Order: sequence, then structure tokens, then C-alpha cells
Amino acid sequence: MMMKSMQWALVALTFLALSLPASARMLPDFVPLAEEHSPAVVNIATTRESERQHRGQIPDFEGTPFEDLFERFFGSPGGEEGRRAPESFQRNSLGSGFIYSEDGYIITANHVVEGASEVVVHLSDRRVYDAEIVGKDPQSDVALLKIDANDLPTLALGSSADLRVGEWVLAIGSPFGFDHSVTAGIVSAKGRNLPTENYVPFIQTDVAINPGNSGGPLLNMDGEVIGVNAQIYSRTGGFMGLSFAVPIEIVEDVVRQLREQGEVSRGWLGVLIQEVTRELADSFGMDKPTGALVARVQSDSPAQKAGFESGDVILSFNGIEVPNSSALPPIVGRTPVGTEVEVEVRRGGETLTLEVEIERLPEDISAQRGGPRPEQPDPVQPQSLLGMVLEPLDRSAAEELDVTGGLVVREVVDHPARAAGVRSGDVIVQIGGEAVDSLETLERLLDAVGDRRTVPVLVYRGGNPTYIALRVPRD
Repeated sequence: MMMKSMQWALVALTFLALSLPASARMLPDFVPLAEEHSPAVVNIATTRESERQHRGQIPDFEGTPFEDLFERFFGSPGGEEGRRAPESFQRNSLGSGFIYSEDGYIITANHVVEGASEVVVHLSDRRVYDAEIVGKDPQSDVALLKIDANDLPTLALGSSADLRVGEWVLAIGSPFGFDHSVTAGIVSAKGRNLPTENYVPFIQTDVAINPGNSGGPLLNMDGEVIGVNAQIYSRTGGFMGLSFAVPIEIVEDVVRQLREQGEVSRGWLGVLIQEVTRELADSFGMDKPTGALVARVQSDSPAQKAGFESGDVILSFNGIEVPNSSALPPIVGRTPVGTEVEVEVRRGGETLTLEVEIERLPEDISAQRGGPRPEQPDPVQPQSLLGMVLEPLDRSAAEELDVTGGLVVREVVDHPARAAGVRSGDVIVQIGGEAVDSLETLERLLDAVGDRRTVPVLVYRGGNPTYIALRVPRD
């Protein structure tokens, strides 16, 4: 009887095992990946020159966790008079990288070597080399190094385009200086755009990445590099489950340009864009929110020459669909300078195709992002309308914003302006695609809204243009 019960139990366990998904029955084996590919991963040590301020008899907290706290409550001890001349000292840091070619080219993150006076590469076999910085690209956070060595182990490059959310990936690096540490996880998302990075559609993973991992490779299960570990999202400075890698296609393009010309050039369209929200899509008569909304066309830019207008919604670029605003900058940036492309836009309820020749992204693109916040004019007959206290924009402020006129929002007192997100200090320059140069013009345009009760309103906020959707109440 006992034997029969055991047989039935064995049958039941076998059936249960066979009924489980394949992923549960066979978890990935990372051992071969770690053993085969770790030799091509390097540790990078850098030295930076810094200055330390002396504080007389008061304890020197500079460079410690207490520095910001001390400054916040006590300020600079003794003021400027209490300080002696700054003293130069060397600051050391660690990062990771991987060997790109047998003759000594190494890929790492730009911030690992940024500002470094000395870069030293440690190989897995304990050989140590001084490295030359061939080139750096802060916008993609990629740097290329060169050491004087040959017949080195290398890593094969794969494709992030074929990567799927949920796929297993592996990172090798030197977190906190612990050489050749291996961590694994899955792809959490693709095409992530971070607030400070416009030209990189990051790969998001839950692989444990910590200080020292930066610049190391992110591998797929075939042992191919599909990204370079670059950033983490953290409120503590350590890993919190969100890490980001630069896709290998971006890395390859940057490395090629750095090797060939020592710098990176990117395509430039010349528009300031924003996300198309559900409310804005409704105000533009669109079925769903999609594309990139043009808030401003920059002067003397390719977009201006091609006839782009504020209020255009870019739907596709060179045959590539633009699902949201964050997708556009990487697509434009990868377009070779001088290329003529077709751009599909929605304007006034119609779909148009514009032809534009892409130019090189200016080095100081920040100068193209709009002017300073205008000084508000002295009160001139302010009036209340749609929950806003408004008054005309004076001529000098209009010249600073490069607009013909507008209305300054002195105060937001009620709906619908409050519900739309209008703020005090905003400058209204367009409504429904028409210029607003006076209170009378605004009232006329609002009266002409008709059945479409939600209208797009172009405002300048802090010197920069942005669209908001304003719902006009029925009488």
C-alpha cells in the first residue's frame, strides 16, 4: 500500500512539473555568461584635481556627509575672511568599462572619466594600463578610451531593437570597487527618456547597479552587449530597483564618430516640443493623444525654413512613427546632417507632409530654448475673464519673447483657468492658433469657439512656450 501511494505521489509531482510554464521549470543559467565574458570587462580608476577650502579653527566637513548640513545652518565659517587660500588635492573614483576591440579600444560612460587628469585601466588578469581619452560625448554619456595593448578579449555587440520587456539581462562591473561583480534581472521598459537626457531612449532594468557599475556592459542571454549601464534612480544614492542603460545602437554610432572625427554631430530640427495630453488632443480635434506638439519654431532653424508652425503636431519623421514627444529627439539626433526627410504633421485638422533638410545640432543649444522671463508691466486696466485677471503685455517684454503681443495673467482666481493649469505670470500669446494681442481679441476668439469647447492656448511660462487646453464654458 505504501509503495502504491508513493507511486501516485511521484506521478502527481511529475504532472505538476510538466504543467508549469517553461520559465518556471528552467531558470536561466548565468554561469557560462559570467565565466566567458568577465575577462573583457575592465575596472577604471580616475584621478581628478579639486580644491579644498580651509575653515580656520572650525572642523573641516568638506567632502563628508555633514558638509551640506553645516553650510545650511551655519553658512561659511568666519565668512570669506576666515578662509585661507584653497588647497589643491586629488580625488579618486572608480567605474567600469569593456573592451571594444582587440587593439585596446574601451567603451565606458562619459561621467566616469569627465574631468579626469589621469585614467588607469585594470584588466581581469591584473595588468594595468594608462588610458588615453579618445573622445567623450556628454549628451549620450558615452566615452571611448585607448590603451596600448593587443590581442585582448572583446565583447560582441548585439541589438537592443530586438530586446523585449521581461527578457533576462546581465550586468558585469565594479560596484564600490568590487571587481567583476555580476548582477542579473529583467528588462523593465524600453525607450525611457529621463528629464535631463533628450537624445537617449534608455533601457530600463531592475538589475542591481551601484556606484562603480557605470560604463559596464549590459548583456543579453547570448552574451551580446545590448547597452552600457549609465544611471540609476535613487533617493539614497544606492540601488532602488530602477537602473538605466544606453542602447547599444546609440553607443555604436557615438563610438564610430569619436574614432573617425573625435567628436559627435547630431541632427537638428529646431523645434521646442511638448507632450500631447488627452485634453490637448481634444482641443486639436484629434481622436487620441499621439505625436509631438510644436510649442515653438526656433529662428533660422531647419524647421523654420521648411515651414513648420507653432501648433503643428509631428506624427512621423522620415517614415518613423512618433508616438510621443520623447520619441522625437533621439530619431532626429540619429539622422545624418544634410539628409532631406519627410515629416508628417497635423495642422488645423489636416495632415500635411513637410520636407526638411536636417542641420547639425548647435553646440550651445541652450541659447535656442527661449528668452528670459519677461518683466511684468505696470498695471494697465486689468480685467477678469475665464477666472483670470489679465492685462496687456508691454512692448519691451514682447520683444524679449519675440512675439507681437500678448496678455499677462496677473492672477488666477477661479475656473476654468485654474482647472486648465494657468499660472500667475503666464503670458497668453495664442488661442486656437490665432494671435492674441488685446483683451478684445481674446473675447472675440472665445466667442468664435463654437461647438468645440476645448481650445489650445499657447502661453509663455518662465520665458518658454507651452500649450495648455482651456475648456470654455457654455453661456
